[in-house]
Amino acid sequence: MSRPPFLTLTRRGFGLMALGLAMASSAAFAQGAPKAGGTLIYLEQQPHTNLYPPAGGFYPNGGILNQITDKLTYQNPRTLEIEPWIAASWEVNADSTQYTFHLRPGVTFSDGTPLDAAAVALNYDTFGLGVKERNFPVSEVFNNYARSEVIDPQTVRFHFKAPSPGFLQGTSVIGSGLVAPATLQRGFAELGDATRIIGSGPFVVASETIGTELDLKARPDYSWGPARHPHQGRALLDGIRYVIVPEDGVRIGALVSGQGDVVRQIQAYDEEQVTSQGFAIHAPSTRGVNNSIVFRPDNPLVAYVRVRQALLHGTDTDAIVKTLYSRNYPKATSIIASTATGYVDLSAKLGFDPAKAASLLDEAGWTLGASGLREKDGQPLAFTAYESLPQPQNRAMLQLVAQQWATLGVKLTVLGGDAGSAVADNLDPAKTAVSPAMVGRADPDVIKSQYYPKNRNVLLQTGGVSDKVRSFHDDKLNGLLEAIAAETDRAKRLALVAEVQTYVVDEAYAIPIFEEPQVYGAAPYVKDLGFEAVGRPSFYGAWLDK
Repeated sequence: MSRPPFLTLTRRGFGLMALGLAMASSAAFAQGAPKAGGTLIYLEQQPHTNLYPPAGGFYPNGGILNQITDKLTYQNPRTLEIEPWIAASWEVNADSTQYTFHLRPGVTFSDGTPLDAAAVALNYDTFGLGVKERNFPVSEVFNNYARSEVIDPQTVRFHFKAPSPGFLQGTSVIGSGLVAPATLQRGFAELGDATRIIGSGPFVVASETIGTELDLKARPDYSWGPARHPHQGRALLDGIRYVIVPEDGVRIGALVSGQGDVVRQIQAYDEEQVTSQGFAIHAPSTRGVNNSIVFRPDNPLVAYVRVRQALLHGTDTDAIVKTLYSRNYPKATSIIASTATGYVDLSAKLGFDPAKAASLLDEAGWTLGASGLREKDGQPLAFTAYESLPQPQNRAMLQLVAQQWATLGVKLTVLGGDAGSAVADNLDPAKTAVSPAMVGRADPDVIKSQYYPKNRNVLLQTGGVSDKVRSFHDDKLNGLLEAIAAETDRAKRLALVAEVQTYVVDEAYAIPIFEEPQVYGAAPYVKDLGFEAVGRPSFYGAWLDK
């Protein structure tokens, strides 16, 4: 497939001519009845990595999986209610240890195999238990999973070792997308190739140039979208073409000149440029753990809570948000977003107070040396952090934090996220005591996903899935996280969510910076563009008014 011409554009290539083109286009298109046909050009900042569904948390992965796989249930992005999809109905026992789903008849994967109870059971046993010989990890949304049971061809039951109240919502997420048995017979490493993902979704993979382009085509016989979705039947689009365009200015240039239809990752400083030319900005919330800086207390420099508290109060999040971001990025007032279930406002505990920060460092024994850095026993208070490439303006954010910490006598060196040692160093608290982190999910279990040792383990506690010889663990935190995942009483569960937020802030394990959205730009002729509950695009009901 030839490279599209817009990949050679620069910021200078789309001035007044593109403005006139965009204005004329905007005037020419008027909303009417949905029209079928056309291929939507979707410009993505990064290539996908692996399309094993539980790896869908990475937004480029999820943006593909959301088009080619279906889920048992659908989480309404407006109400957050769980609605029927592949499962027409379900029952949950009193203590949330048993879930029974009744499937819609006639659903098939794109290779023709039935999406029946046996296929669902295989998917969920794989996601819930992992498959060591194929290197399939356990999904972070499956807590206390024991086994599946096929009752009949259209009925499947799941059993849990302990209550799992978040499981129903977990059946609606990207990481629970259903794939054909043939896909699950492959190894994890093979599933970076999108052509090997066989789903039941409204689109199927037509072709791929790995790392560059991906073409999806509408499945003509698709007739099992979410039961209450405003669109039903075959997707209106004929296809979707994904093109990887890393440079922000080139993506925007392609959008405003009519060579692209939807763009992911519009930076805050480019939003006005997009809207001023008649294009739309969509910024759905990720509704989960906020974009934060987390500490690894196994590193002696941040093992003492006073040091972590000093750095928290020495971080001016107001200045960061005002300098780098737009109103689509609200300042964080807790470790989870204000749109997240169970949020509590902890602004009073997160205030910028450089005098308090300096006093806490003095109390911890870190004094200013001749070099201008804080020192203790001859060692400087100096850290290294790698930027997180998927997070918006993360390098600039970390560099601004570094400037703020420098006024306290603390050094933060920011390294590129594409460095060869980044992955290994980020798993070593001796090398990387400070790290950016966030995760989206519209359920309280998202906090466990972020902090629990056997999930993402951002604090690098001992007992983690990628463990080294470490000594740090927090039994109180882990007990609270386990309790959130097992508490069936809603009020008690939300009380636990509030307690965890307060505890993480009091221990200064994290410095919440802002509530992260996913920000897209779209041409005015793109109609009914949808997003799932944590901001990944849905093109099922979208259409082009051309």
